[in-house]
Amino acid sequence: MDSKLLICIVLSILVVGTAHCQLSENFYTSSCPGGVALVTQLTRSRVSADRTMAPSLLRLHFHDCFVQGCDGSVLLDNPSGQGEKESLGNKGTLRGFDVIDDIKKQLEALCPGVISCADILALVARDAVVAIGGTNWSVPLGRRDGSGSSATLANSNLPPPNSNFNALSTLFTSKGFTNSELVTLSGAHTVGVTLCSTIQPRLYNFSSTTATDPAIDPTFAASLKRQCAFGDTTTRIKLDQTTALDTWDQNYYSNVLRGKAVFQSDASLRSNGNSLSRVNQLARSGSVFNRDFGNAMVKMGRIQILTGAQGQIRKNCRAVNS
Repeated sequence: MDSKLLICIVLSILVVGTAHCQLSENFYTSSCPGGVALVTQLTRSRVSADRTMAPSLLRLHFHDCFVQGCDGSVLLDNPSGQGEKESLGNKGTLRGFDVIDDIKKQLEALCPGVISCADILALVARDAVVAIGGTNWSVPLGRRDGSGSSATLANSNLPPPNSNFNALSTLFTSKGFTNSELVTLSGAHTVGVTLCSTIQPRLYNFSSTTATDPAIDPTFAASLKRQCAFGDTTTRIKLDQTTALDTWDQNYYSNVLRGKAVFQSDASLRSNGNSLSRVNQLARSGSVFNRDFGNAMVKMGRIQILTGAQGQIRKNCRAVNS
């Protein structure tokens, strides 16, 4: 018997979270041999063709788990236009759905009705980071898919880019994370892009008395304004502007310390003593960041999961089974 499974059985007897214990890295070893390897292969192929897809796929997993848990609900199309895809934090910015569609299609051909969309998201997030030279982590599997998707829930559970630290802390705490883990997961912004619309208020209408957020380094603010002219809502800019090509590193934390964080929410990590101390620690050590990021991703992948007889295994990640 797999040692991790044995440990979980013992923990279950002791009345510890049994849903968590139903997850296992070897969950599909018998039911879909080669399935996990296929996900890795297809993800690496897509990221190799378009490196910018990596942070998008990582973001899909985060935006799934923070709304109703890791149940694949972010992938659902909603006929009424009120699903998670249409929420304020997702509409027009989430991408990678076609990648998930292709992976699901090929998995269904290999082993129909076995690997859930929620598990695909968890695997793809890890594989995408690895594909751009980032850290690796184990992915426990066995999640099942939900059947509902709500823009309202997404609006109240996804942190806006203008969040202050208290708002971030409250949200992450509600998901079971410490402030240290909040800072660690924020390091995902070492890669990726954002629309100019997300920082227009920070650059041009910060308050009734200050046009530009004074927390931004003046030189960096001038650079952002050159990239995002007043009223520009469509141009995409890099979150880490220290390199021309996105690289997985701890530069994000150095940017926060130097006033060169693009989002106000990222800059807010300096406003709390404990989070600032954590930022300094991660800025110094890439190995600590990589280790702790992987651990935090495993923890995130367990938020409100459906297992066993709960939920379903969707045949099409965009729609519930008929």
